[in-house]
Amino acid sequence: MREIVTFDAYGTLIDFQLGPTTLKILADSGRLDLDNLEVDEFLDDFRVMRFQAVLEAYRPYHEILHSSLRNAMRLHGLEYRECDGDALVEAVPTFGPFPEVPDALRQLKTRYEIAIISNTDDKLIARNVENIGVEFDHVITAQQAGAYKPDRQTFEHAFHAIGVEPSQVIHTAQGWEYDLIPTRGLGLKRRVWINRYGRPGSADYQPYDELPDLTGLPKLLGC
Repeated sequence: MREIVTFDAYGTLIDFQLGPTTLKILADSGRLDLDNLEVDEFLDDFRVMRFQAVLEAYRPYHEILHSSLRNAMRLHGLEYRECDGDALVEAVPTFGPFPEVPDALRQLKTRYEIAIISNTDDKLIARNVENIGVEFDHVITAQQAGAYKPDRQTFEHAFHAIGVEPSQVIHTAQGWEYDLIPTRGLGLKRRVWINRYGRPGSADYQPYDELPDLTGLPKLLGC
């Protein structure tokens, strides 16, 4: 039977350096005093605002980056300029893969089709995929689905576009809220949590396998 391994992209395959990049953009502009900013709190608020934004009616991801950054900056008393969001959007396609990712994907391709299901725009992710250096059989974006994970519409669109049933899919992702929670009960063949940051899991969302990165994934999946 045809089987496919699907992946979240940012944070799973791609080293999503959004936090450090944001700080650098603002520091370079001369409007960010790191000595007087609660950096972790600011970045956490930025993260939460991005998550809240994807729960709203669909709009392109580059707009979400702009609006979430603007709201986080205003919350912390920082002046937002449109060029801040522009610089952040322009930086995203430059992000490359985690070191172990290309080799792991090449091993998986000896047995499986591989695909991406990502909360992004087509234009943004195209270069990220090139940076990985491994050809994917399918790249599905929120732009194509008209919805963002954790909305199940995103996954349902992906399975339909790829032409598979959920029982043929092994979904692999770092994102707990975006990927692990919503795929429980979808009838997937298998789910693998790439727990890069050592977060606690939950028995409520089992069954899933857990790995610290992609290094052990080919062996786990029989490659």
